Amino acid sequence: MVVNDFEGRLKVLGGLIVVIVAILISRIGYLQVYEGDYYARLADGNRIRLIPAMAPRGTFYDRNGEILVTNRPGFTVSLLPLTAPISEDVVARLSALLHVPVSDIQTKIKAHSGFDPIRIKNDVGPEILTIIEEQKSSYPGVVIEVQPIRNYLYKEQAAHTFGYVSEINDEELEKRKDEGYKTGDIIGKFGLERVYDQELRGRNGGEQGEVDVTGKPVQILGRKDPIPGNDLVLTIDEHIQAVAEKAVDDQLKIVGAKAAAAVVMNPQTGEVLALVSRPAFDPNLFAHGISEKDWKKINENPYYPMDNKAITGEYPPGSTFKIVTGTAALTEGKVTPSEKIFDSGHYWIGDKGNSEGEALGWIDFTEAMAHSDNVYFYEMGYRLGIDTLERYARMFGLGAKTGINLPYEAEGLVANRRYKEKVFKDDWYISETLDAAIGQGFNLVTPIQAAMVMGEIAANGKRFQPYLVQRIVGPDGKTVKSFSPVLLSKLDVDPSVIRLVQIGLRDVTKYGTASTVFGANFPVDIAGKTGTAENPHGRDHGWFVAYGPFSDPNVVVAVVVEQGGYGSQSAAPIGKKILEAAFGLDTPAAAPSNTGNAAAETSEKQP
Repeated sequence: MVVNDFEGRLKVLGGLIVVIVAILISRIGYLQVYEGDYYARLADGNRIRLIPAMAPRGTFYDRNGEILVTNRPGFTVSLLPLTAPISEDVVARLSALLHVPVSDIQTKIKAHSGFDPIRIKNDVGPEILTIIEEQKSSYPGVVIEVQPIRNYLYKEQAAHTFGYVSEINDEELEKRKDEGYKTGDIIGKFGLERVYDQELRGRNGGEQGEVDVTGKPVQILGRKDPIPGNDLVLTIDEHIQAVAEKAVDDQLKIVGAKAAAAVVMNPQTGEVLALVSRPAFDPNLFAHGISEKDWKKINENPYYPMDNKAITGEYPPGSTFKIVTGTAALTEGKVTPSEKIFDSGHYWIGDKGNSEGEALGWIDFTEAMAHSDNVYFYEMGYRLGIDTLERYARMFGLGAKTGINLPYEAEGLVANRRYKEKVFKDDWYISETLDAAIGQGFNLVTPIQAAMVMGEIAANGKRFQPYLVQRIVGPDGKTVKSFSPVLLSKLDVDPSVIRLVQIGLRDVTKYGTASTVFGANFPVDIAGKTGTAENPHGRDHGWFVAYGPFSDPNVVVAVVVEQGGYGSQSAAPIGKKILEAAFGLDTPAAAPSNTGNAAAETSEKQP
């Protein structure tokens, strides 16, 4: 009986052993047959590493082939945990060496997945390289990568147009993960770098290398060369851009102002030849990781260096708006070119008139435009009414984005009843119509909108969309895409009206408010308009818009100087230097006068 019981137990135990062995054999077979490739890859991962090579971004060229933005070789300190996780000691040591907080390094390590390097600091100097190479045993898992670093050759020049690149952050990564971006990628964050990021970034390559148990490279198994990004051929003229920037900087010092913007365009095509915004910033600071000190300096500047004032700055247009008012009055038959209106220095409605009560007597349309007479244009506003003024302002394209291929463009504001009712819950008053007629009150325009209005007059009523890129060119030198002028609209006014406005604007530079700046000896026939916009927060803003040559215009300029005072003193001298550069007149000869003609412009400003 006992023997039988023992034999039964042996049989049960034997059966269990058979089952266990069968399970183990089945499991081994499953792992080898069905998941063999997976574990083979893991095994290879212990000895084979793919070291990515970043593709250089495309180059920016100006319209004449001048290189504006390119790349240079730089060294990046990265972590590559080949055989074991990066120790806390190495992280602390690296933090002290690179002046990067331990928390920042740990955050990058935690966010990392896969076998790609964890990039800690870009564009380090030779002293860092020397320490890491000489003390390699103290920095296991730390590698030096050679990467292309974005190089903005002219530093602050055209910074707001070019923009800058920097490492993608978590918020951007979440928004753009479907576009193939990943942690550590360098992306365009502003300006053209942002708008054309996909075209510029290229395709990364890399090397597949075998390493030993210590992580030391043994041999290169394969190589995939990175493919550079596409190049951009811009509409920008580097010479005009440089002259415009220097003219703005010099004039800001002369008039004691801190901020300004300038736009230079071809009115017949919409091509932007130069775009200036001051104050500016050096985009190179962002390309290799901006320091807290540099960011604090930019961020705490009360004049906002990161704002592209050429397209985001919204200012009362001042007397430059008289172009719209004059066009509307002539087209609607509210005045004839020959009608004389008496300027006593004060308008008959309200406390409005010319600055310091200047009186010009009996004047017609072209004389009023040349001298920027407030009383005359108050009367035009009174005859037109706010609704008609609004309609013509919108016909010129005001109150809407121009469509330039840059981010964050502002719409501006056209004075109208609905806006006041919505915002202030109040009725419209005739005094506000008078203010609107001379570019004050609720009216707001950006510098590029001001250039657009002047450009429409120069192009006989045609409005073209501003643009900055002529062509996108592939790494093989072949054009990927070309951009052509886009006609947005045409002024619904008689050509004779535009001609009268053109004549009035030409007289501005001949004997009007800009005559002292340009004088009788300026070799190119120019049409222009000065403006002085009241500013409740300080000195008036100075405006100047112009185009030339008068008979066949191919350049339009718009300049605003924040708190610069009279436009003839602050903005017109900048416009003159830009026009000289555009027409090839800038030589080492005597510098043009910067004094302007304040007396000639006094009628522009309300008391």
